Amino acid sequence: MNKDDYQGKKITVPDEIRLRHLTVDEALFLLDQYLHDAFMAGLIQVRVVHGKGTGTLRQAIQKVLAKHSLVKSYRIGGYGEGGTGVTIVQLADK
Repeated sequence: MNKDDYQGKKITVPDEIRLRHLTVDEALFLLDQYLHDAFMAGLIQVRVVHGKGTGTLRQAIQKVLAKHSLVKSYRIGGYGEGGTGVTIVQLADK
């Protein structure tokens, strides 16, 4: 889908993706698709819910975010945002 498809059809993309209880491979696949959709929909910031657990999923997600071309920056959620169970992602400018 190109940018016009998103704007013309008014496709809504939620500002949060929940990846808890998924394997790392499943989560990373869905995350990549979601980041693309969120960027194309014009979102500026999104929440990635990965849960606290052992931290394996969080670490894998943040490793991918550090290199992703659509990600401007990211940080662990603060108080009231989900803490270490959430990563807040700033998407790149268009």
